[in-house]
Amino acid sequence: MSHKLILDVGKTHIKLHLLDSAGESVFSREAPNRVLESAPYPHFDIEGLWQWMLAGIREAAREYPVSAISITTHGAAAALINRHGGDAGLVLPVLDYEYTGIESCNSQYDRLRPEFSETYSPTLPAGLNLGRQLYWQRQQYPEAFARVTDILMYPQYWAWRLTGQCCSEVTSLGCHTDLWSPLTADFSSLVENLRWRHLFPRVVPGWAQLGCVRPEIGKLTGLPDSCRVFAGVHDSNASFLRYRASCAHKPFTVISTGTWSILMAAGIPLTGLDAGRDMLANVDVTGQPVACARFMGGREYAAVCKRAGAAIDEQYGEAELQKLIDAGTMALPDFSGGSGPFPGREGRLEGVVPTGCGAALASLYCALMLDYLLDQLDARGDIFIEGAFLKNPNLCALLTQLRSHQRVWLSADDTGTVQGCASLVDWGGEVNRPLVEGGGAMRLKNLERYKRRWRMALGSVVSVAE
Repeated sequence: MSHKLILDVGKTHIKLHLLDSAGESVFSREAPNRVLESAPYPHFDIEGLWQWMLAGIREAAREYPVSAISITTHGAAAALINRHGGDAGLVLPVLDYEYTGIESCNSQYDRLRPEFSETYSPTLPAGLNLGRQLYWQRQQYPEAFARVTDILMYPQYWAWRLTGQCCSEVTSLGCHTDLWSPLTADFSSLVENLRWRHLFPRVVPGWAQLGCVRPEIGKLTGLPDSCRVFAGVHDSNASFLRYRASCAHKPFTVISTGTWSILMAAGIPLTGLDAGRDMLANVDVTGQPVACARFMGGREYAAVCKRAGAAIDEQYGEAELQKLIDAGTMALPDFSGGSGPFPGREGRLEGVVPTGCGAALASLYCALMLDYLLDQLDARGDIFIEGAFLKNPNLCALLTQLRSHQRVWLSADDTGTVQGCASLVDWGGEVNRPLVEGGGAMRLKNLERYKRRWRMALGSVVSVAE
């Protein structure tokens, strides 16, 4: 029996899963994703990641036959390489997108970046617009930038390390980068004006087989020379693609949760997107634009807990949530440092947080934010929750009560990103469709009234039935 090996590089954690022919994970490893604060700027620990990957692959290959590798990573990251420059190939370190030093180039860069109507990429803080990262690196390190032969999106960098083959792929190119025009399915005017087109390798679909692992990788890991490597995909799009396959042409929304909570709404026109609310278009694996909204759900959940003096794993139930609603205690954005629908606001707690209610307040906050973004998108049809928030059933039940006019489904596996990435290996065959189950709703009193008061506190009232 052959197995698929999936590398999942998230912003906070890195994971390795080995899936059998039924899609079951038979081997997994996980580790924190480190950012190095050393010169020349905060950057990802690429060598540490690479050695961790090789060790995990070696361990998996000792126990199971591995026939294919597919890769998924977070967005807003690219590798500047010289393909003739040795194993790692890096001309400059892979920059951490949270580094605010990039903003020193804002006045120059903002004169060059395309209109929102071209890229559907809003102005984001720090390095969340990948084009801003690249422009800043070129300005700060011109000699190094001049040695670059290829700009590789993050999944494709790891694929290149494994195969020696360079490529680009649309889900990472179209992820609020300023580099891609979703409606023309081509590079944006920014790429043309800066004369960067030649630095981006050929664009291939995420299911394209780049080749087999290099012989030296086989020697290091025990992988067979026949082990195929695929181009890879942006992580939120990996979660999304299985639902696209199973929902046919019906409108639906996938909420992919982790460090970021990203809402991807199929069947929604792009004309309603508000760039000032961190709304944007992503591009799915087939090249189709998808209306999206987002906030740093995992990061903000932890920040609210900390502000309330609670551990993130503090246990709570309906009683604690009801206490908060009855007392009118609220968490008001923003707790992310400038992302999401309320950038520039200072997050605050309003009212007294009763003992044992800190995690309940964080859950209530995140559920209200998700509900708000669903309304902003005018999301229709079923809602599917993927990722980290599945570990918080009370939060999911809160959202289910808030969205009583829609069906809310919970992914029945906690490896949705991995499963979606694995689907690329057998693209054109039977897609590994998501397993979902209905989530129970909370039965909290006066939740709708509390929601109205919360939105009024933001100065963003929407019509809500009492």
